[in-house]
Amino acid sequence: MERKQKKIKILFTIPNFDTAGSGKALLNIAKRLDKKYFEPHIACLNDKGDYFKIVIESRIPIHIFQFMVPMEQRIKGLIQCYKISKQMKNIDPHLIHSFHYGPDYSEALSARMACIPWIFTKKNMSWGGQSKNGWRMRSYLSNHIIMLNTTMKKRYYPTLSKTTVIPRGVCLKEFSTNNSKILSCEDFGIPKNSKIVMLVANLVPVKGVEYLIEAFSNISDREKSIYLLIVGDNNNDYGRELKKNVNKKNKDDKIFFLGKRDDVSNLLQLAYIFILPTIDKGRSEGFGVVTLEAMASGVPVLASDVPGSSDILNDIHDQLFPPEDISILINKLNWMLNLNDKKRTNLINKQLKIIRKNFTIEKETEQHSLIYKKLCNLKYE
Repeated sequence: MERKQKKIKILFTIPNFDTAGSGKALLNIAKRLDKKYFEPHIACLNDKGDYFKIVIESRIPIHIFQFMVPMEQRIKGLIQCYKISKQMKNIDPHLIHSFHYGPDYSEALSARMACIPWIFTKKNMSWGGQSKNGWRMRSYLSNHIIMLNTTMKKRYYPTLSKTTVIPRGVCLKEFSTNNSKILSCEDFGIPKNSKIVMLVANLVPVKGVEYLIEAFSNISDREKSIYLLIVGDNNNDYGRELKKNVNKKNKDDKIFFLGKRDDVSNLLQLAYIFILPTIDKGRSEGFGVVTLEAMASGVPVLASDVPGSSDILNDIHDQLFPPEDISILINKLNWMLNLNDKKRTNLINKQLKIIRKNFTIEKETEQHSLIYKKLCNLKYE
């Protein structure tokens, strides 16, 4: 009689589910793992956040406990890490995969004490300053590091062998087929058949939204049928400053701040052009997954030539522009606004081909599965 192989228990850790982007990335992988081989679990610090309800619906076991501690006081920190290691042992995973995107290393140290392999995904491009030593310790203690773009490998781990670049993936069906309420321009007080330029992002300085506003304002003086929809949490100093800027330009009848929304897939159906004008400074993002979502929705995209976006649009480089360069962004917008139907359709098809080849959620999940099996030293037919 053939002996049944034990499933690999993966403990995914994340501080919270307040930010749906990080939580969705974790859940996308956890719930798609082949249950024949894997037993996913999730650990977080609390049960807060709107996305936590969706996590519960997945029926993946959830563990709420404090698995990170401050390490400024080393002795106290080490004692706390030892206590955490016991909690980890009680869950008894074969592997821990951290989706905490900061420089904390106490979780990795606790996993070492528990003799449990520990890996993490590096999402953003932060490294220097006060966090540098934290990133170094986090990387040293890890058994493997997953990165979202090729620039991370070049900048931070050029000679390290325990690394793999795995870009985010998108579910084509989720964005190309939508049975939810269909929105229209009129829902936002915009005339029918207008051309909608759209940005979806949490409004923080690294997103470079002010450059998009400046470029759009220049074009909208001549192109009367275009409107800009800015989607994302704007309840902060940066968001308020952007709104003031729009009011000063007297563009509040052309530029709309929609705030945080949970119907992005519907909103993208309205877009004529999607733009992600990220700048490459400080704690910049590592991969703009919303760009993939726009492409999957059949929307032509433009993005600044920064890590992550450059990986996505490498084969269609004309859709990239230098970050913070307003004049080139104006030219790119004008070019895309004036594409004829045939060229626009060709561009959309090229984008879909790129996603099917490189950026599906199925491919992302399979690449993670291979790493989990290798690190746990378990082989399957």
